[in-house]
Amino acid sequence: MSDDRRRVMVTGIGLMTAIGQGAAPTWENLLEGRIGIGPLRAYDPAPLNTRIGAEIHDFDPTRWAKRRTLRMLCRGDQLALAGAVLALRDAGLEDAGDLGHRTGLFLGSNKEMPRMDELISQLQSVRCPDGTPDLHKLGRTASSVIAPLFFVEGLQPAAGFHISEKFGIRGANAYFAGTADSGAMAIGRAMRTVRRGEADVVVAGGYDDATGWWAMSKMDGIGVLSDRTDLGKEAFRPFDRDRSGSVFGEGAAFLILEEREHALARGARCYAEVTGFGSGNDCVRPPSPQPRARGLSRAISRALTDAGATFPDGSYIAAHGCATRQGDASETVALHDALGTAAKAAQISSVKPQTGHLVGGAGALNAAVAALSLDSGVVPATQNLHHPAEECDLDYVPLTARETRPGHALALARGLEGQAVAIALERTS
Repeated sequence: MSDDRRRVMVTGIGLMTAIGQGAAPTWENLLEGRIGIGPLRAYDPAPLNTRIGAEIHDFDPTRWAKRRTLRMLCRGDQLALAGAVLALRDAGLEDAGDLGHRTGLFLGSNKEMPRMDELISQLQSVRCPDGTPDLHKLGRTASSVIAPLFFVEGLQPAAGFHISEKFGIRGANAYFAGTADSGAMAIGRAMRTVRRGEADVVVAGGYDDATGWWAMSKMDGIGVLSDRTDLGKEAFRPFDRDRSGSVFGEGAAFLILEEREHALARGARCYAEVTGFGSGNDCVRPPSPQPRARGLSRAISRALTDAGATFPDGSYIAAHGCATRQGDASETVALHDALGTAAKAAQISSVKPQTGHLVGGAGALNAAVAALSLDSGVVPATQNLHHPAEECDLDYVPLTARETRPGHALALARGLEGQAVAIALERTS
């Protein structure tokens, strides 16, 4: 790594997951093997093939925003605001006042629509006697049928406004739409923003309300979710011979990225250093991945090149680990292709069996997990990995966490349409 470029540290982590609200409780529960997956309770999931997920049952949005603000926030945006507050609090910046133009905000999510509950009931008033929609009546009465804030709430980057308003963030910013790649892309681009001198501090991360009815109904029939509802907590099995697909979770994962000298000057805690970022694309028709995951292989190679570092034996990889047949097999091939013999000596795990697949927040969660592993010296396990698949022939850390003090880490994310992101991190001491 060049000595003259600005170095980027992780100085705050904010996590909202089914197994913890905050970085410390989530990390503790990850290491203890707690699983947040269970029957979906927010609605009746009977029509779905997958009727389990990792919901945050005790999430209270009024802890994070005033009721007036909550009128403009769907659940995913509420989770984002909570994650950002937790990250800034962890970094000691929550009460810093107006963070100004030297602070940036980069977000990633899979948000597609506002809350539909009220709209569904209101649209009943514009139906003809035979049940068909009366579009003429809708045109005449739309202002009373559709809430004034419906379209504002539905804007994809809506959370960005509310986070920036709350903390006076006026610097570089961007929103990335996608699945697991989006939150990781936000963190990678945020790192480059700090490195290039465009900001001293950036709030970056991903979020999703992936267990909600609309997300579940969309994804339920395309073959990426597990239909083994009968297995409950055991249904999500990355790299296992009996894997059957993902189980969604809702949540948010945010990092505070800060220029090293700026962080040291204010006495900030540094979890890890973000040293590299790379991306790639499989360029095949979704949802099936390219057999060698060439996009992911390129992302890993580019991240390590960007970091200017090797990948020593015993390093940690926070894997995508989506538990689909082709997904896990191709991820394993990509690790072999990108790392060579170093792949066999790496410690690799997926935390998704515990938190669920956070979709837009999944890649950002992996970056947070990688930073926490480097800081604590402990590698989290892959739960439910009882019978490693023959084609998944690497060390996927089954069932039990390890205290091995890795010095380097990679956080991986793959999108539904072939996008891939890798983020390289190093231990700070």
